[in-house]
Amino acid sequence: MKRIPASGHSADATPGRRDILRTAGAGLAAGVASVGLAAPAIAQNAPQVRWRLTSSVPKVLDAIFGANELVSKYVSEATEGRFVIQNYAAGEIVPGLQALDAVQNGTVEVAQTPLYYYLGKDPSFACFTTMPFGLNARQQNAWFYHGGGRELQDEFLAKYNLVGFLGGNTGTQMGGWFRKEVKDLADFKGLKFRIGGIAGQVVAKLGVVPQQIAPGDIYAALEKGTIDACEWVGPYDDEKLGFVRVAPYYYYPGWWDGGPTMNVVVNRSKWNDLPKAYQAIFEAAVAYANADMLAKYDAYNPAALRRLVAAGAQLKPFPQSFLDAAWTASNELVAEIGAKNAGFKKIMDSLIAFRNEEYLWWQVGEYPYDGYMIRARSRG
Repeated sequence: MKRIPASGHSADATPGRRDILRTAGAGLAAGVASVGLAAPAIAQNAPQVRWRLTSSVPKVLDAIFGANELVSKYVSEATEGRFVIQNYAAGEIVPGLQALDAVQNGTVEVAQTPLYYYLGKDPSFACFTTMPFGLNARQQNAWFYHGGGRELQDEFLAKYNLVGFLGGNTGTQMGGWFRKEVKDLADFKGLKFRIGGIAGQVVAKLGVVPQQIAPGDIYAALEKGTIDACEWVGPYDDEKLGFVRVAPYYYYPGWWDGGPTMNVVVNRSKWNDLPKAYQAIFEAAVAYANADMLAKYDAYNPAALRRLVAAGAQLKPFPQSFLDAAWTASNELVAEIGAKNAGFKKIMDSLIAFRNEEYLWWQVGEYPYDGYMIRARSRG
């Protein structure tokens, strides 16, 4: 299937550009009419399309769910209301963890969901959201658009009657909320930790007991002591869920979520039926939402972190012994899965090679600058 190149800019264009296009269209129609020909009714002949989008998150997570509203806004405006996408939060049509299945079977046309929720079908799904010690947000975009990631995703998702896009990113997440302080690797053994997916399999190698709990149930489990710790996203979203009230130790970094993508998946048959112009508009709108979500988290997280600390959060780095053991266990797990799953190995070989090259550059360019700015800020 021929794909239309994505852009990091909004597809609806600026108001000035829309005015120019409309003026040009009116002028063309007038010119045609003046020579006795019928004006082509381009917009009038554009089909009416109604899609439904289901998300894996509740509306309270506005930075994530708001991306869907941006896509709907720009798609509708660019088509003058002829292509409309109606958004639904987790649980309104299907539970959040069934969003991809709803698209695959045609219940809805599109879903916003992290693909790593579905690694039970195939661990390869996780590669297109994030992997432990994987790519950060910028690198995830770079791999997808210019490092072969998109082609690998297209090949993989075709088996599930899906087309996929990058629909947002939270940036590197926090390591999570702990009821008790963890000082070394031994403190993690037997700890009941709400953490799922590939990361859950990694920490299980270290003696942690991973728990998969839906977002709406995490707080109650943490408050009752059913779990000892949880990870979610970062300050802006974690503040909304109130974890600081029951688990004051706030650890970093979330090495399993270095650049977690919020994926957008479309039913492939519905996508192929969509007019090419609508495909271009949809893809450009999703690309804008992808950039906007990361910008929101970068803008909102600092103030949220200050509020959490004021509310009693105690910021702690993960013990080095835990990070080192997790790095080793993660590499072992990737090798084990790859030995059994050739498709997973093919994707991970591409991702790891790209990651290693990226960090050669970051060591020279990004890190020295960031390190200097941190030191300069501390000096005032």
